[in-house]
Amino acid sequence: MIHRLHVGSRLSEAAIAGGTVYLAGQVPEHHPDGDIETQTRDVLGHIDRLLAECGSDKAHLLSVQIFLADIQEIGRMNAVWDQWVLPGHTPPRATVEARLADPRWRIEVVVVARQRADVLG
Repeated sequence: MIHRLHVGSRLSEAAIAGGTVYLAGQVPEHHPDGDIETQTRDVLGHIDRLLAECGSDKAHLLSVQIFLADIQEIGRMNAVWDQWVLPGHTPPRATVEARLADPRWRIEVVVVARQRADVLG
């Protein structure tokens, strides 16, 4: 069985199947004109909220893909990431440069996580 959250005509924000949580690419909705640090905090906040809604959290990340409009901003993005990610729970991660759908966006993040044990029962 697949449970989808925030289903739209084009995509769902999240899907859960077999205890695995799949998030759509999260983008800076609240600060689309912000710098990379502001946009990264915005995106990571979206991820925290969606994971919580799915019965997961950043301690249960299985993999992360980060897309940056300008790979030269990786150091500034990593500074925010390093404050957010839990030591000892850093997931496998890929970071690449990509042209994003909105030219104001500097970052998009795709996450796969596992639901917490208390949710899986």
